[in-house]
Amino acid sequence: MRQVILTVPDDQFAPLMKVVKALPFAIKAKAVAPSKPKKYTPEQQEWIDDFREALNEVELHQQGKIQLQTAEELLDELRRNRIEKI
Repeated sequence: MRQVILTVPDDQFAPLMKVVKALPFAIKAKAVAPSKPKKYTPEQQEWIDDFREALNEVELHQQGKIQLQTAEELLDELRRNRIEKI
């Protein structure tokens, strides 16, 4: 058995359900309320924003629009920051 998930405008839901229920084969149909957007803590939102920015930078790099740091350059930067904090 397979599942099909459809997103249907509210005004078209009732007519669609009539059609689905009229199908000649056995079918289980149930309505699921749209999910509400999840609320994130400020820390979670900051992480999400940083991750989206990183993904955008990767995409720009793949398009040849920007040059990213090498792993060695990143390690050098982290070492410099660590020494400066000591």
